[in-house]
Amino acid sequence: QVQLVESGGGLVQAGGSLRLSCAASGRTYSIYSMGWFRQAPGKEREFVAAITWSSGSTNYADTMKGRFIIIRNNAKNTLYLQMNSLKPEDTAIYYCAARNGPAGRSTWAVSGYDYWGQGTQVTVSS
Repeated sequence: QVQLVESGGGLVQAGGSLRLSCAASGRTYSIYSMGWFRQAPGKEREFVAAITWSSGSTNYADTMKGRFIIIRNNAKNTLYLQMNSLKPEDTAIYYCAARNGPAGRSTWAVSGYDYWGQGTQVTVSS
């Protein structure tokens, strides 16, 4: 019922910045929160950041806090991840995710989300 499409990934030098976008379509009124996850080859999908759609309250993984900013544009049904001070260990496929209510489901676990985008590759060179 919700479709998500990521964009904005690419190759960047360490210390640089990227801005990822996620466009949501379909029954977007049902979305309670959205988040970003990332996954490197052979590794588990890792929580990056999440935002409650109505209130704008945010949560960040400790390693991203202070470097990454999650932003939503309610009118455009679009989610952003502003990535600053990028490090080689940030290299991964970044996925946009969305979930329906109610509150109480985990916002930091893959299992807490109902919809996923196709991913966008971020590569950070040293």
